Amino acid sequence: MGFLTNDKLVIVGAAGMIGSNMVQSALMMNLTPNVCLYDVFSPEGVAEEMRQSGFCDANIVATTDVAEAFKDAKYIISSGGAPRKAGMTREDLLAGNCKIAEELGKNIKTYCPDVKHVVIIFNPADLTGLVTLLYSGLKPGQVTTLAGLDSTRLQSALAKKFNVMQNEITGCATYGGHGEQMAVFGSAVKVAGRKLTDIIGTDEFPAEEWEQMKIDVTKGGAKIIELRGRSSFQSPAYLSVEMIRSVMGGEAFKYPAGTYVKTDKYDHIMMAMDTVLDQNGCTFKVPTGTAEEIAKLDASYEHLCKMRDELVTLDIVPPVSEWNAINPNL
Repeated sequence: MGFLTNDKLVIVGAAGMIGSNMVQSALMMNLTPNVCLYDVFSPEGVAEEMRQSGFCDANIVATTDVAEAFKDAKYIISSGGAPRKAGMTREDLLAGNCKIAEELGKNIKTYCPDVKHVVIIFNPADLTGLVTLLYSGLKPGQVTTLAGLDSTRLQSALAKKFNVMQNEITGCATYGGHGEQMAVFGSAVKVAGRKLTDIIGTDEFPAEEWEQMKIDVTKGGAKIIELRGRSSFQSPAYLSVEMIRSVMGGEAFKYPAGTYVKTDKYDHIMMAMDTVLDQNGCTFKVPTGTAEEIAKLDASYEHLCKMRDELVTLDIVPPVSEWNAINPNL
């Protein structure tokens, strides 16, 4: 079976649970024979497991040396931050993981400025993605964050509720931040061809049950910690590799991605929009929805702005007015 590309893919944080699952998914999808595993902790054990899995037509390199890892890299997926633990929100990780993102961005600028696309998945992903983009010098469409996991959680919850296959739930999307302030959009959803809006408020699906489902979706990550005793790793790993596959020339990514947004209303922020992620990188439209959905999106944006402004206070990023001097693409 042929590969999508021969370009170098670097998995950052490859020794961790998410990272090692990303490595396996990328090799199973035949993305590229040129895979580099990078981590501050040696990822050699993961590399050896992959070789022993019989991925014998790929050149699997493991290193703790960032210069070696990033040299000639064309695609990067990074899960290289601290994971959430029970009782923590994504926001609790803000300062530490955004310092890691700053270093990542600077390493990209130093060692692989010609990289084509970077996917960031360590939390809080909207902010770590924003910081990486700022310091990398890349264009907005070249850095995306994992937001699709919230949409698949909505799709999964509705499929279980109505006892249908997940592919019969269409139009699922959550927009804004990848946190508990995300905006869950239901107005475009169909359940086996029926409009969800026609079902909400009936005996089949009372309005209060829908309201609770939306809350449960925003807390989907905490639920996995409750169920498994650790933060999710298989779903973010798989979806992030699907994202990088789409920019390598595979099928376009089916779910929203977090992307850099600069419009009259939403400015200098990274958030999930109505995106197209393909070989051209990421492009977006502002989502359409009900007045209530847009109000939720606005509230999510305000929450992200507060966290971004906290990064200014923490001296991780300069004031927004100075960003263009660091990255002329912003």
